[in-house]
Amino acid sequence: MNFEGLDPGLAEYAPAMHSALDPVLDAHLNPSLLQNVELDPEGVALEALPVQESVHIMEGVYSELHSVVAEVGVPVSVSHFDLHEEMLWVGSHGGHATSFFGPTLERYSSFQVNGSDDIRQIQSLENGILFLTKNNLKYMARGGLIIFDYLLDESEDMHSLLLTDSSTLLVGGLQNHILEIDLNTVQETQKYAVETPGVTIMRQTNRFFFCGHTSGKISLRDLRTFKVEHEFDAFSGSLSDFDVHGNLLATCGFSSRLTGLACDRFLKVYDLRMMRAITPLQVHVDPAFLRFIPTYTSRLAIISQSGQCQFCEPTGLANPADIFHVNPVGPLLMTFDVSASKQALAFGDSEGCVHLWTDSPEPSFNPYSRETEFALPCLVDSLPPLDWSQDLLPLSLIPVPLTTDTLLSDWPAANSAPAPRRAPPVDAEILRTMKKVGFIGYAPNPRTRLRNQIPYRLKESDSEFDSFSQVTESPVGREEEPHRHMVSKKYRKVTIKYSKLGLEDFDFKHYNKTLFAGLEPHIPNAYCNCMIQVLYFLEPVRCLIQNHLCQKEFCLACELGFLFHMLDLSRGDPCQGSNFLRAFRTIPEASALGLILADSDEASGKGNLARLIQRWNRFILTQLHQDMQELEVPQAYRGAGGSSFCSSGDSVIGQLFSCEMENCSLCRCGSETVRASSTLLFTLSYPEDKTGKNYDFAQVLKRSICLEQNTQAWCDNCEKYQPTIQTRNIRHLPDILVINCEVNSSKEADFWRMQAEFAFKMAIKKYGGEISSKNKEFALADWKQLGSPEGMLMCSSIEELKNIWLPFSIRMKMTKNKGLDVCNWTDGDEVQWGPARAEEERGVYVYDLMATVVHILDSRTGGSLVAHIKVGETYHQRKEGVTHQQWYLFNDFLIEPIDKHEAVQFDMNWKVPAILYYIKRNLNSKYNLNIKNPIEASVLMAEASLARKQRKTHTTFIPLMLNEMPQVGDLVGLDAEFVTLNEEEAELRSDGTKSTIKPSQMSVARITCVRGQGPNEGIPFIDDYISTQEQVVDYLTQYSGIKPGDLDAKISSKHLTTLKSTYLKLRFLIDIGVKFVGHGLQKDFRVINLMVPKDQVLDTVYLFHMPRKRMISLRFLAWYFLDLKIQGETHDSIEDARTALQLYRKYLELSKNGTEPESFHKVLKGLYEKGRKLDWKVPEPEGQTSPKNAAVFSSVLAL
Repeated sequence: MNFEGLDPGLAEYAPAMHSALDPVLDAHLNPSLLQNVELDPEGVALEALPVQESVHIMEGVYSELHSVVAEVGVPVSVSHFDLHEEMLWVGSHGGHATSFFGPTLERYSSFQVNGSDDIRQIQSLENGILFLTKNNLKYMARGGLIIFDYLLDESEDMHSLLLTDSSTLLVGGLQNHILEIDLNTVQETQKYAVETPGVTIMRQTNRFFFCGHTSGKISLRDLRTFKVEHEFDAFSGSLSDFDVHGNLLATCGFSSRLTGLACDRFLKVYDLRMMRAITPLQVHVDPAFLRFIPTYTSRLAIISQSGQCQFCEPTGLANPADIFHVNPVGPLLMTFDVSASKQALAFGDSEGCVHLWTDSPEPSFNPYSRETEFALPCLVDSLPPLDWSQDLLPLSLIPVPLTTDTLLSDWPAANSAPAPRRAPPVDAEILRTMKKVGFIGYAPNPRTRLRNQIPYRLKESDSEFDSFSQVTESPVGREEEPHRHMVSKKYRKVTIKYSKLGLEDFDFKHYNKTLFAGLEPHIPNAYCNCMIQVLYFLEPVRCLIQNHLCQKEFCLACELGFLFHMLDLSRGDPCQGSNFLRAFRTIPEASALGLILADSDEASGKGNLARLIQRWNRFILTQLHQDMQELEVPQAYRGAGGSSFCSSGDSVIGQLFSCEMENCSLCRCGSETVRASSTLLFTLSYPEDKTGKNYDFAQVLKRSICLEQNTQAWCDNCEKYQPTIQTRNIRHLPDILVINCEVNSSKEADFWRMQAEFAFKMAIKKYGGEISSKNKEFALADWKQLGSPEGMLMCSSIEELKNIWLPFSIRMKMTKNKGLDVCNWTDGDEVQWGPARAEEERGVYVYDLMATVVHILDSRTGGSLVAHIKVGETYHQRKEGVTHQQWYLFNDFLIEPIDKHEAVQFDMNWKVPAILYYIKRNLNSKYNLNIKNPIEASVLMAEASLARKQRKTHTTFIPLMLNEMPQVGDLVGLDAEFVTLNEEEAELRSDGTKSTIKPSQMSVARITCVRGQGPNEGIPFIDDYISTQEQVVDYLTQYSGIKPGDLDAKISSKHLTTLKSTYLKLRFLIDIGVKFVGHGLQKDFRVINLMVPKDQVLDTVYLFHMPRKRMISLRFLAWYFLDLKIQGETHDSIEDARTALQLYRKYLELSKNGTEPESFHKVLKGLYEKGRKLDWKVPEPEGQTSPKNAAVFSSVLAL
């Protein structure tokens, strides 16, 4: 391939295209793309890639004619031959569109279509080009001007479009409907429901619409009514591509295997006359794309992603001799298209290159193409320059075309009106806190806008949040930022203020005065913090998870157990779930469900958090259930007689959350089908009643559990799809009832609001008479009666009765005819029905509300998720030494006790319920709540390295022997090195100071532990390099000693392990009670994600530190006290850990084991005086010693 000149549109990449090709300069560049390119170091103009003149094109045989770079390093997402002009259109994963003219692929136009989403399909029309992205349809002229921009709903995920006629368009995607859009009015005219969601490919013939689904099915639909006429179940896994020609339908896709999806080398071919499959066509490549190319015969072109192309007849046999190879610059082909004339084929690869293959030297893309308009040549260079500094210069020298039309400057005064720019209103918070001195007002800055910037809006527009409008009718709601004033301060999104010292001087105690641990929110995908807290405060779940340990590298149950252990040890200090979220990001199902948020979406609040956390809730319960099934768990359930309730095929998570059901399907022919199933949670199904009827929560819950619906289903008796009535009956109730509220639109929000109003009126009417419009006051005696046990709620004011529909307890009873009775339950009902324990003996269960997760709507921050949790007696006993129950608000690291009514009050303007957790009374008595530490001493034994090239000569440590196992109080020197995954985000203030918005995300790369006593003191017994699957932005080699390739199992020569393996070693050392000696251990343990008791940490940073003075580096301390020169070119964790041990010995020597603090204080004063004189830099005299010359290092070299 000839790369003598690349496209001028890519000139921005020119500075980075040198022989070194530093990847830091531009992340889009792939060095393999330009490995044979010789570029002028001063930069070159990049143009289309012409093929050499010596290339010979054989008539009738496809060969490569030209290759061109569309966008360097950015994968091509779609290619399309223009149906009206001799042009090829290309869209990229970065949302950029580029067009090329003619077979020489000269660049015609290039413009950005979408700023964040990839272009998924392109369709050419007579006057412009249609571009489809995830939730946007844009119609643009061929030069790049926008004709219209049609925004779809944010929940849409579109993948395909089909032009049915000149003005009608069908758009389909992963949802369960297809939209019909009129291009003349740019309006949605019809919404067709599809039974099988996921329409990613659409085709049309004169008989049918063809819809290809992600499930592997292809449905044939009527052209007029869009009803399904026929359906082919082509592949068991997924559909990759299909095409239609004449009476033949050819498909390629994936089949399900035991190990996952596998590319099927059999093309399924169907005869549309008889509507049945004919003999499958076996091919010799892995088909990813296919197209009919009907020239002399109806031959098929089958393309694989690796670049192999095979031609064959759909009803014949494939010949291996008909395979030719496309040579993509990147590893994969991403797109394929055939021109209307069938003379040209276009391929797009993953490195942004487009390859044009033709069957003639001068092909045409269309049989009859119109002429393409090109931009007029610029005439500026031919005009004489004008010197504006001369006052007498005649302006007539500027050529102006002669015209008889009215000039734009001749705008009539009647058509214009002065529109002065109104001053924006002053923030209400400023007015509220302002203090006047004379005629000048002073107020603290509320920090709601950027410094020195005042936005001017000519027209105020109401915001819309989470699919339904939240604008109130109150005076506050009509101000510029209504949500900010409605949201209570403790419910607002909390952020960490970073300083020069990072988190050390941030006062977490201001937000959390309890001894429970919060969770830090700055980690990617930390939106699930509230749900982690809910699971932690379920006592059986906490004990069960902490007893779990398996060999799987990324096991969510193991990582959740480690996080729960940290929450147990914490005494009010916040923890972070970085390791759990790291494992969470590696689960394929999490990515497929859309649970992995991009940093930009999380920061801007674009994701629908309510739907997201409800999907996450279902995912985590399912994942924990599967993780527990994969490992034989200890007998956690203790029922009557002490027998285990957990069956061999189920997990204890299943016993806690699973509800066994019978699904009955009744056809109108009378045939009934019953099958058993189970679910881990329920979704609320709201009644369709539009009359404003009053419903109890128990009624809606029963309707949702015992769901009855009419739907189309297959009937074996009728042998076709028939309308059926499907009902659900409960066979066994769960111990923990989990409910997703599904308040995703204004319809559900209005239902909650209406039912809360009904409940409020009933409570007031029952004990206080009718409600007056003036909000009458109640006498003290009335309130005492309202708060009595016979009342509905214990209240002290009328405000505590508002916005409450949810009961604190519900009562469920299984009837003899497999029915279910559900009713609200109050404490006063025990007098009538008896205590809950006695009721259970009769099959009656009482469930108490334990947690509610709510979505906070806040326009400033994009919203957040918080949890109200009823913390039980066992947790208070462990943390505070008292026995009681209390409701708390958990808002990341903000924890605050609340009144129990606040947990069920939902003001739908800003506080929307998302998830409810009800638990059976006396649940803890049924389970064994003892935690047995599953981590054993065997984790410290020798283990194999993941690195393929690691040899014994590279061993840097000696594993512990059985007689060296650490005991309580033993010293262990520790040091860790890190790499950067995400750079720090900071802003520069107008006064020149830097403010950290988001800190850099670090990942541990190397952990070293050395013996602290015994004959082998100073010899490492752990020196693990941590393998990572995430992209490393900066290896920090100067400070960490980690080089590119050290963490790659394919090329590393180090002792490479998983993070989980090394984490277990450190956890064992912590649990056994050793004391860690190191320098800056607080940051090390924070990044490793470990909680270590303070009495087990001996940090030389603080041992050699004076109050209100600077921290001193390990390098300077080693030089001053030990006469050692360390950390010369790079850092070495073995050297640093050993030096920290020696410094600790020196500290004990100087302070006489801590008995003479005054004499040691004099030593520290001398240290600080010397440091100030040397500016804290180690001098460079000759003959300086190094720890590598120490006697203890010789034994390591002997390895």
